[in-house]
Amino acid sequence: MNVNHLLLTYGDGAVFLLVLAECLGVPLPGETILIAAGIYAGATHKMSILGIFAVAAVAAILGDNIGFWIGNKGGYRLLRRYGSRLRIDPAKIKVGRLVFDRYGPKVVFFGRFVSILRTYAAFLAGTLKMTWRKFLPFNAAGGIVWAALYSFAPYSLGSTVNKLSTDASIAFGVAAVAALVGGFLALRHKTAQLVDAAEVAYPGPLPER
Repeated sequence: MNVNHLLLTYGDGAVFLLVLAECLGVPLPGETILIAAGIYAGATHKMSILGIFAVAAVAAILGDNIGFWIGNKGGYRLLRRYGSRLRIDPAKIKVGRLVFDRYGPKVVFFGRFVSILRTYAAFLAGTLKMTWRKFLPFNAAGGIVWAALYSFAPYSLGSTVNKLSTDASIAFGVAAVAALVGGFLALRHKTAQLVDAAEVAYPGPLPER
């Protein structure tokens, strides 16, 4: 896919569609076209950087909320019906729900800056029954900060953006690891306790919906 061609042909529309699609789980370069748009706007001033930022933020938040809705309405039922084929039993589903109950806001916010989580965090949040009221503010904050970082930094810093954007990704990735993965690794040796805690939080059989 030629990102530059899409950008020159469709402008803000290409940024919106690719960012939206990436948030819905489609493997398209949403972040790449946002960076390219920022560079192009800074070099030529033929696009508005405020427009690029606004379009990216709206697309990110809208895409994630659609992904959350899909997970909430259908993901959980699919997991209950077919999870056993992936060795995901009810106990593991309860653990997943417990993790989102305890760490959901961090997963949603920092996940925006980690490629795989950016694509699937919203869907998983909906699937594992994170409440929309808790999801929305952290999702919106993450989308706005991400859009600002990956539009204004390329616009301002021109040719150095590739290195700096990589450094920014690493910085947020480290923060995400510190907030999330570190916690999960600490719990890795306490699987039985976590299962027990999940059973206390969600006693009895899992609901079908």
